[in-house]
Amino acid sequence: MNSVLISVLTFETVFYLEEDLLTDVCREVVERWSDSQVVDAKEEKEDEVQAITSMMEKQARIVVKPREVSQEEKQRKAALLAQNTNVEDVLNARKLERELLRDEFQKKKEQDKLQREKDKLAKQERKEKEKKRTQKGERKR
Repeated sequence: MNSVLISVLTFETVFYLEEDLLTDVCREVVERWSDSQVVDAKEEKEDEVQAITSMMEKQARIVVKPREVSQEEKQRKAALLAQNTNVEDVLNARKLERELLRDEFQKKKEQDKLQREKDKLAKQERKEKEKKRTQKGERKR
C-alpha cells in the first residue's frame, strides 16, 4: 500500500507539476500572443507612417521645378509678343476700317433712299404740272 500511496502521491505531484507547467505554458502563450498583437499594431502604425512618407516623397518629386529661361529664349519670346502685338494692331486697324466702310455704306444707303424719295416727288410734281397744263390747254379750246 505504501508503494501505491507513493505512486499516487508521485502521480499527483507530477500531475500538479504538469498542471502548473501547463498553466505556465498557457500563460506564456497568452503573453506572447498579446505581445505580438502590440507589435503588430506598432508595425501597422509604422507601415502607415511609412506609406504616408513615401507618398509625400513621390509628390515632392512630381512637383514641377521652374525651368530656367535663357536670355535668348526671353528675347525670342519678346520678339513673338511684339510680332503678335503688331498683328493685333493690324487686325484692329482692319476692323476699324471695316466699321468705317460699313458706316459710310449706311450713310450712302440713307442718302440714296432720300434721293429716290426726292426723285419720286419731283416726278409726281412734273406729272401734276403736265396734267394741269394739258387741262388748261383743253379749256382753251
